[in-house]
Amino acid sequence: MDNYFKLFGTCPDDIRKLLGAALSKGGEYADVFFEYTISNSLSLRDSQVSAVRSDIDFGVGIRVIYKEKTGYAFSEKTDFASMMKAALTAAEIASSPGARNIPECVAVAVENRYPIENPWDSYGIGMKKERLMQLDTLIRSSDKRTVNVIGSLNDSDTAILFCNSAGEMFHDRRPMAALSSVCIMAHNGRTENSYHSRSFRQGSEFLTDSLITGIAESCVEKCSLMFEADRPPCGEMPVVMGSGSSGILLHEAIGHAFEADFNRKGISIFADRMGKRICSPDINIIDDGTIPFNRGAVNMDDEGTPGQKTYMVTGGILTSYLHDRISAAHYGVAPTGNGRRESFRFMPIPRMRATYMESGKNKEEDLIRSVRKGIYVDNFSNGQVQIGAGDFTFYVKSGYLIENGRLTRPVKDANIIGNGPEALAAITAVADNLEIDDSTWTCGKGQYCPVSCGMPSVLVSKLNVGGING
Repeated sequence: MDNYFKLFGTCPDDIRKLLGAALSKGGEYADVFFEYTISNSLSLRDSQVSAVRSDIDFGVGIRVIYKEKTGYAFSEKTDFASMMKAALTAAEIASSPGARNIPECVAVAVENRYPIENPWDSYGIGMKKERLMQLDTLIRSSDKRTVNVIGSLNDSDTAILFCNSAGEMFHDRRPMAALSSVCIMAHNGRTENSYHSRSFRQGSEFLTDSLITGIAESCVEKCSLMFEADRPPCGEMPVVMGSGSSGILLHEAIGHAFEADFNRKGISIFADRMGKRICSPDINIIDDGTIPFNRGAVNMDDEGTPGQKTYMVTGGILTSYLHDRISAAHYGVAPTGNGRRESFRFMPIPRMRATYMESGKNKEEDLIRSVRKGIYVDNFSNGQVQIGAGDFTFYVKSGYLIENGRLTRPVKDANIIGNGPEALAAITAVADNLEIDDSTWTCGKGQYCPVSCGMPSVLVSKLNVGGING
């Protein structure tokens, strides 16, 4: 802990004074969030590492809560005068001046879900460059139609120090690593591309031969398939959503509607559904901050609540929202460890971590066999979601037609259109093949946070598919 105080140039007594100043106008709760991040990135194109970048981000954010209002200020300096100015600015959310007794902060035990074996600062640029060149060589040698490879390697190491007016204190070291690649192929006048990435909270032990080989093989396989694929017919039809990356639809079209701030404000369609059945009793939906090394894992969230596993839907019944301190107080429940922020410049709000559906009892092949005419989708790209109502449109990069219970022609460039709560209610079968997708998912909600998602394969009885008339 002493190393963290030294890093930020502060001490427990100074922090208690800051918390006292933050509550001097009558605030009910205050916290101080210090952050120091070193991040690095390398980019590959045309078989050359064409860009290298390193950044340092450093500062402190001070928050005051008064009833359900928040005062927030940050400083990119951690000298006492700059921090005091931020504390007094945040204090202005309240208007009942008076001295507050701030207890001595006591360190809270933190379970480390992402221990670092090899720190990134011991892994030089030359070694990182070799790994990107290895990825380039593997992709290009796998298929002669490859005309270019675009790759990126990103790593970061973040130190966090947190104290609050309840006398709680923790420190955390949060690593992150990501490797991604785009494979571009040309054949008979057509150009296609595919993307694959992996990301974990790890040090340089992240960069294994098997990781690089897996990304290369996936990129080549997906891109090659594009030359055989056509757009599917359009219309309303059954959709089998493949395991893994289909979880992005669960995250976007359904998960956001479970975040407690949207429900507290009456925006979410689930605002009055707590304790009620919203889907099949075979469905359990979880948001989990405890998966070791997962991109969405948190030892502690950004307001001092331990990371935990939260069942949002249990046996088809809505059993919990995702809470930060404010929403938990509103509903009279305990925080769920979902108070997260992009950096010290932002206040924490309810955010997802790793969101997924538990496995069911069916086999994926039985789901497919039950469909006479529909599509199978397993590779999503961008989409749009109206969080309140849950209406969504997702772009399907690739999949297959289902005809008479069999996967037939590969398809691409389709849109899946629907409503999240309705699609959830229309899931009629869940397979036993849950897969957490460890790609570089990042969630935007006015600020950005790393997340992950996953699903087993599921059968949705009907969704609108935007393809071609046929």
